[in-house]
Amino acid sequence: MSNRTPRQRRRISPVISGLAPPALLAAALLGPVTDQAIAQSNPLLPTVTVVPPRSRAAKPRPQPAGPQETRAPAQRAPETAAEQKDAAPNAAVRTLPAQAGFDRALSSSDSASLVTDLPGGAAWGAGGVSSLPAINGMGADRLQVAINSMLISPACPNEMNPPLSFVNPAMVARMRAYLGIGPVSVGGDYIGSRIDVTTAPPVFAATDGWIASTRLSSFFRSNGNAYGVDATATAANRDTSVTYTGGWVRSGNIKAGDGSTVKSTLYETQNHAISISKRSFGNLFTFQVGGQFIPYQGYVNQYMDMVYNRGLYANGRYEGTFDWGMLEASAFVHQIRHTMGFIAPDKVASMPMDTKGLDGGYAVKATLPVSGQDLLRVGNELAMNRLDDWWNPVAGTMMMSPNTFININGGRRDRLGSFVEWERRWDRQWTSILGLRNDMVWMNTGNVAGYNAMMYGADAAAFNAADRARTDAHFDGSALVRYEPDAISQYELGFARKTRSPNLYERYAWSTNAMAMQMIGWFGDGNGYVGNLDLKPEKAHTVSFTAGWHDAAQKLWDVKVTPYASYVKDYIDVDRCGTASCLASNPANLTANTGFVYLQFANHDATLYGINVEGRLTVWDDLTYGHGQIRGLIGYVRGRRTDGVDLYHMMPINAKLALDHHLGGWTNSVELQLVGSKTVVSQVRNELTTASYALVNLRTGYEWQHVRLDLGVDNLFNQTYDLPLGGADLVDYQVVSMMGSSAAYGYSVKGPGRSLNARLSVSF
Repeated sequence: MSNRTPRQRRRISPVISGLAPPALLAAALLGPVTDQAIAQSNPLLPTVTVVPPRSRAAKPRPQPAGPQETRAPAQRAPETAAEQKDAAPNAAVRTLPAQAGFDRALSSSDSASLVTDLPGGAAWGAGGVSSLPAINGMGADRLQVAINSMLISPACPNEMNPPLSFVNPAMVARMRAYLGIGPVSVGGDYIGSRIDVTTAPPVFAATDGWIASTRLSSFFRSNGNAYGVDATATAANRDTSVTYTGGWVRSGNIKAGDGSTVKSTLYETQNHAISISKRSFGNLFTFQVGGQFIPYQGYVNQYMDMVYNRGLYANGRYEGTFDWGMLEASAFVHQIRHTMGFIAPDKVASMPMDTKGLDGGYAVKATLPVSGQDLLRVGNELAMNRLDDWWNPVAGTMMMSPNTFININGGRRDRLGSFVEWERRWDRQWTSILGLRNDMVWMNTGNVAGYNAMMYGADAAAFNAADRARTDAHFDGSALVRYEPDAISQYELGFARKTRSPNLYERYAWSTNAMAMQMIGWFGDGNGYVGNLDLKPEKAHTVSFTAGWHDAAQKLWDVKVTPYASYVKDYIDVDRCGTASCLASNPANLTANTGFVYLQFANHDATLYGINVEGRLTVWDDLTYGHGQIRGLIGYVRGRRTDGVDLYHMMPINAKLALDHHLGGWTNSVELQLVGSKTVVSQVRNELTTASYALVNLRTGYEWQHVRLDLGVDNLFNQTYDLPLGGADLVDYQVVSMMGSSAAYGYSVKGPGRSLNARLSVSF
């Protein structure tokens, strides 16, 4: 702080006292606080904050471990040494700071919606807090999401509890995404992108004694009458940091732009986490415990709802520096207890479906500076998953009694991976990363049973007689090269081979009974699914090229263009089910080009390609009118099997254009979201098309002393539109059937209409 004027020190004093406004908090998370950094880090709408490339003349090497000292526990050091050493090349990396999550929480409690602010990012529609993220056309399990180093496996046949549902947006201190070409040191067993989410990073005081800081926020959203609270509290001294973060929210059903209610969109959720960190002589230890409770969450694009979900976890992390380099180690355990049912009055029935899941594992990575230009990374990790999925009988019914339906019995999926990676800075212009990785995946499950032998016995007997143990060997690699010819341009070319083994449901869901098949599937399309013991792992070969230009100081403007392409051998898609049971349920199942159908997971070769464009431009910056910036994203992706069938859930061409303004404690944003018509759809799934639409969102906020008020309007003109990745509406449109009534085919899920949002935050 010695290089600041007295006036500047007075302006920073709220941060020092632990009462930082969100703008200063975001700036502190990203790096040293400057007037320009404050101006650029505080738009009301969430923004993509790209970690800027560091000086080519001074590439960071492992430094003393742990966060550097800060003036208050509400402030975190710019980056730990562990984060710095992964920063180059970084054209394929995007980072959303804490401010992005805080801003997003004004309009949504779904942390997966943050992914839509990344290049190529989208979200598959699901429950109000449980969307499945997608990047560059690859979604759900093809992305790997780590929450504080925890890898959380599906513990529901409809994946109602994805990893990002275990944190509220306001809990996200940082979201880092490796877009398509992630180095092998980032992780294995995925073929798309890797997303690392950090909550409650350690912060320390610079003076003796304990200092505390707290931020409480209460919010309301008119669409759905949603209301809730978010909280963060930290107590710290020089070497110990204790942080609580969490939140609670409740919402009713939302309304579409035409005033109609979108049924089964209500929810309630709460998440909590406590972290304790200790640093000593170049070592940093962090231990965290947390949990989640969701008493209910409706699903308009599923036949079932979530009626209970409880998650408990513990994780620990160590970072240390030694004469030879840096060592990082982490371990975790995560338990889920989950129940599906029906939430009245939108869905009325009785069919309890229970799931119990357990994940655990560790990761160890060493970084060795073998020369002034070379870094060597080596590591090993283990991820274990246990799953039981059973459906209790329903008394008085012939189809669902008298026995318990055993869907997954003692399912096991274990993965052991190792890697080696070499990074070299050849000169001031050229940097490269080369890596090799091997993962072994072992899967198995026990015997299964149906509700009764008459309707389920043949499938169960065939499954129980089969050899269900599977071992998959993954051999992957990545290569990235970065070229910076001058101060205003940079280019990066990357290639990766990545492998993903099927999840437990893709391999081991066994029944071809129509009702049982409709209970399987996280795609929200109304179709039924059955597993396939003979599935092979997916092997993706991806190439990506990024060209970027910016002003010399990297303050006024920048633009990046990233074309990419993937060829996926043995892509796990689906075929129409042709068994006698499937054809008895739907005689036209193999040929129907309309209606709901029955599908079996199957391997097919496929290609995906597209382009992302992103940029920002400072249009004014002065004392009178503040700081104004235009930012934008454009994304296009196309996916197709080599046999001519189009891939499911490909986001149509889309764009975001926003103007952000900051003046003192006042912030404003206006955003235009454009989405093209979706006409290229999966024929095998009878996927629905959607029309193009445009939305306008507004935000404004003012902060004075310790209080901040945020106001916003989503979908300003109350447009009626269908969500291109929202799936099929299975609740609002019904037809008469043998069951009394059934979901009508041909209706997409409508997007939310206008919502007036408000939030009051207090820091002390």
